[in-house]
Amino acid sequence: MNARIVAVLRIGADEMIRLTRLNRHPLAVNSDLIKFIEQAPDTVITLVNGEKLIVRESADEVLDRIVDFRRSVLQGLVPGWDRIANLSLPERPEKRADDQAER
Repeated sequence: MNARIVAVLRIGADEMIRLTRLNRHPLAVNSDLIKFIEQAPDTVITLVNGEKLIVRESADEVLDRIVDFRRSVLQGLVPGWDRIANLSLPERPEKRADDQAER
């Protein structure tokens, strides 16, 4: 892999979500630039500029990573966020079933 790309991934890792292209190469995406995500059958991410990215992760995994990233950002900005985060919305029922099936 190109050294410049690796450097960008390392620098941007704290500011972006990490995903994997179909060819197994890592990719860092700025979640603020995502317009929408499709699952048909591959996961296709469309950015606000019209560019499309195809990744190995499912649409639900991408959404979970976006939520986790935004929570981590808010933890540093909002006092008491840890306490508020514990009062978050319940998980999606299908996610709970998937988690139980993995155990």
